[in-house]
Amino acid sequence: MTLDPESLRSAMRAWSAGVTVVAAAHENDRHGMTVNSFTSISLDPALITISLQKNTRTHDLVMKSRAFGLTILSTEQKHISDLFAGRLPESEDRFSQVQTETLLTGSPLVTGGLSWMDCRVVHTYDAGMNTLFVAEVVAARGIGEGEPLIYHNRDYWTLAKLK
Repeated sequence: MTLDPESLRSAMRAWSAGVTVVAAAHENDRHGMTVNSFTSISLDPALITISLQKNTRTHDLVMKSRAFGLTILSTEQKHISDLFAGRLPESEDRFSQVQTETLLTGSPLVTGGLSWMDCRVVHTYDAGMNTLFVAEVVAARGIGEGEPLIYHNRDYWTLAKLK
């Protein structure tokens, strides 16, 4: 018996996650998408995972380039999350509305984020409608300051420190 996807989606609304933009470039094409299925899995070697839906342009570019950039968004970047999630009118190039930079792999990183990770894919795993990418972080920047954009129950939130 297979669980109805809507039941899982409803249950997952109780899980809070930070918001990132994952982006890749291959030849003259680049694309990115909002992703919250991201986690650090090892500090030595430096490894993270992301999960991308197979039928997306970003997935295709990550598969071709075997690299991606990940930007952790701040509360001031809700509009960027919406843009890369496809919630705003799409232009041919989502990056035409944001400033970017690159580190080692040439993958786009969104300027103004809280931190950035430049990654090379080391393993891929079929995960139903998605691919799970395990990637080595080859460069990273961030100072740990600022307010992260949080996604919970289909809306954006900010953090509040418990006393």
